[in-house]
Amino acid sequence: MNKRLIVTHHAPDCDAIGSTWMLKRFDAQHYATAQVAFTDPGTTIHPSEAERLGFQMHEVTHVDTGLGEFDHHQPDRGQLRICATSLVYDYVCKIHPELKNDQALQEIVKFVTDDDHFGEVDWPEPDALRYSFMLPSLLHGFESVDPHNDESQMHFGFTCFDCAYASLKETIQAKEVVEKDGQTFQIGQLKCLAIESKNDTVMKYAQKMGYSLVVRKDPTSGEVRIKARPDSSVELKPLSEAILKVDTIGTWYYHPSGKMLLNGSRKQRHQRPTKLSLQEVVALAQEHLS
Repeated sequence: MNKRLIVTHHAPDCDAIGSTWMLKRFDAQHYATAQVAFTDPGTTIHPSEAERLGFQMHEVTHVDTGLGEFDHHQPDRGQLRICATSLVYDYVCKIHPELKNDQALQEIVKFVTDDDHFGEVDWPEPDALRYSFMLPSLLHGFESVDPHNDESQMHFGFTCFDCAYASLKETIQAKEVVEKDGQTFQIGQLKCLAIESKNDTVMKYAQKMGYSLVVRKDPTSGEVRIKARPDSSVELKPLSEAILKVDTIGTWYYHPSGKMLLNGSRKQRHQRPTKLSLQEVVALAQEHLS
């Protein structure tokens, strides 16, 4: 059995959690089942404590503490733009060179490194309260909500990193899908996009690119989602009425904002996909929207 113990500091922050997460997720052959223990910042676990937990010191890996391979607090490293997470990333890339092309993982390393060096002082509106919803602030808040519970904080952080990694991969894929498969069309002077994709993130990404209206059809489920930018002049009520006249099968929801017309949603469990094709929906949009 491949026994490993990962040791990091109490009240684990983004870097302590990120480096531990990366070892367990991307060097799974060694660390997938590794136990995690905590010590004071800058120190290593005492051999007697490691033995009490069932480990010998050669089975212990320190991250973000202990001044070892995966720590960056040594005098010769203190001024470098690195962190424990970036050091672990360099290590896992040696084992799995394909990870060098994993843009989502690279973005995680950039974010954690930036956070660890207080890079947020250079972000737009650095004093804005919306940053309190970001992971570093949530971890800080966790210490008030459930103080001295290192294990729970690590578990919470792992869930956040898993979700962030999945979201990043979906967003990066959305960019590629929009550029490759997106079909542009016009409604008056408005630039619009139609696309067949299972990736729902393409809708937000396309709107951020400047498309006033996005129509997406899921090629697997057949469901269609239509969204207009909040700042556009598009009002979807006429399109909703036109679709309901020709589609007596699909389940449609018209949002009272006038900016969303949905035939599919993860929030809705009892719905029927439309039989309308993507091209038919686009034709109706061009006919009834201005």
